Parts: sequence; C-alpha cells; structure tokens
Amino acid sequence: MAVSPYVQAMQELFRANTRSREFPAHGAKVHSVAWSCCGRRLASGSFDKTASVFLLEKDRLVKENNYRGHGDSVDQLCWHPSNPDLFVTASGDKTIRIWDVRTTKCIATVNTKGENINICWSPDGQTIAVGNKDDVVTFIDAKTHRSKAEEQFKFEVNEISWNNDNNMFFLTNGNGCINILSYPELKPIQSINAHPSNCICIKFDPMGKYFATGSADALVSLWDVDELVCVRCFSRLDWPVRTLSFSHDGKMLASASEDHFIDIAEVETGEKLWEVQCESPTFTVAWHPKRPLLAFACDDKDGKYDSSREAGTVKLFGGEATLPCPRGGAEEVASLLTRSAVPSCCPSSSCAALESVCKKQLVGW
Repeated sequence: MAVSPYVQAMQELFRANTRSREFPAHGAKVHSVAWSCCGRRLASGSFDKTASVFLLEKDRLVKENNYRGHGDSVDQLCWHPSNPDLFVTASGDKTIRIWDVRTTKCIATVNTKGENINICWSPDGQTIAVGNKDDVVTFIDAKTHRSKAEEQFKFEVNEISWNNDNNMFFLTNGNGCINILSYPELKPIQSINAHPSNCICIKFDPMGKYFATGSADALVSLWDVDELVCVRCFSRLDWPVRTLSFSHDGKMLASASEDHFIDIAEVETGEKLWEVQCESPTFTVAWHPKRPLLAFACDDKDGKYDSSREAGTVKLFGGEATLPCPRGGAEEVASLLTRSAVPSCCPSSSCAALESVCKKQLVGW
C-alpha cells in the first residue's frame, strides 16, 4: 500500500525529533496534561496536590506558575474550550477549582460530594461536569459555580465527555459500555456494548467525525459520530488503554497504557504511523491544538521502575508542522501552516483550501 504524503511528512518530522524532551513539573507523578485552546500553555496536575502551567516557546516548555490549594491529589484537569486563560482541576479533596492564569489565583472553589476523578468542560463553555469515585456526575454552571444537575449511576463511571455539538453526554463504564445521554435533559439515549471488558477512556476528534474509546482489553475502538458504529480497531497495545488524544487535524490518534511506548496511528487506515518510546507506563497524552506536538507524562517514579529517575516530569514529542502540499512546495507550505495567517482548519482540508493562501504567498504555485 502506498504511503500518503501526509504520513510521509509526519514520519519525517518524527524521525527528526525522535527524542522526547523532558521538563520538571512536580514533586510527584503527573496524572493529567492538557493544552489551552490556543496552544500557548500546557497545564499539568499531579499527585503532589498542585497544578503547573507552562508557556510553550517553540518546542520548549517554560514553567510559568505552580497552583496550590487542593488538599489531595489533582487527578484530572481541563481548559475552558475558548478562553485560553481559564482551567479547572478535579481533586480527591472533594472540590474542583477554577484558575485564571492572568491572576495566578483560584477564582472559584466548588465543593462536591465525593472524591473527584474526572472532569470536562462543555464545548459551549457554560458547564463543567465532574465525576467522583461514587459514580456521581455533577454538572456545574461555569459562571455561577453552582450545581445545575446531579446524576447517580449504577455502574462504574470512568471517563466523561460531551460530543462536539454539545447536545449529547457520553460516559464510559466498567461493563465495557458507552452510555449516551441527551443534553441538557440528561435522558438515556443509547447504551453501546463497545468492549468485552472495562471501557476506560473516550475522546472526540476535533473535526467531529469520530470518537475513540480505550479499554482494559487493550483495544482502541474508533466510532462514527453520526452512525454510532465502530469503524475500526487499533490493537498494538498489550495493556489496558488508559489515555487517548486526536491530533489537531483529526488524522492521528495517540494511545497509551502500561506498555513502554505510545502508539500513534493514522486514523483513516488504522496503520501505525509512529511509536514513541517510553521508559515507564504512560497515563496521560495530549496533542497540541494546532501542531503535531504531543505532550505526555509517565509514571516516572515507582518501586518496580527505575527509582533514580526524577518524578513529576512532563514530556514533549514532535515539532513544527511539515504538512505537504499536493502540488509541491512542501517546505513552504509547512512554514505557512505555522503562521497565524493560515486558518487552523487548513491541515485537515483539501489542497483547494490552501490555494488562496498559497497563491498569495508562494512563488510558483
């Protein structure tokens, strides 16, 4: 099978950046990493009860601030979908905290009924959903910081997410199912038997075409959003799939587990595009929202692994965009794609979508 120009370009990029860069972030292992919507900042949450925020300078992370206040581990965090200054953290201390990077302070602390383990922000920015160890999901108004609804589930709730259209709410559960609720009504729509064992994580692709689930059966399943059918599986991992992330253009899917590598697959074919080597299990991965740059964190310090390694590091893999133009001039187009003048949708669209930009800025188009 012929390799597409896209895959060739990405593989060339990754070959040129095979070594992951490490950045000290915390005094204990990192549980969660996430990029702001603009991609300028990366946040991390840790077992050390803090969150850290970094500025991205080219391919380096520069520590900006450390955020303290939680009384227990920060298990998950996420950014506001359109405001690059706000992020929220979920902790085992039975609170969530909303932070503003402009003031470096917590602007709201919301008490919840249990030890929180998962959190997500609705695509319209109006609601935060948080799940706890007792399988209760609470929906919190992002402006008033008050609970709007609360749902107790009779099954183990793992990861939670809205769809991109903000009209459905998805949960993965311990029975291997994907439960879908209408939103905001929160009425059951469908329960999909997705995996034969615990369904752990779920992610929607930025283009709105697919979502992916990862399971204890070591499989990643790719689902058509409109048809709600599984279109393919990825089976290169040997351990339960703990974390997933789609690239900004929806063309690559990163998945990780206790295997000592991160699998990067081409979404449309399922073929392996690259393998990021790790020295320990990886439990959180996040693609940059505009570039083929992957942030991740490993279980750096644990008794059965190399205890001489520093705990609490955040890692980056990848680099500048190098997407080819079907009519040639790949290097020029690549440089253009990293500039703000080019719409962020361009990498996932056809040559025609780039033509208006390229005609103006490339010689010999």
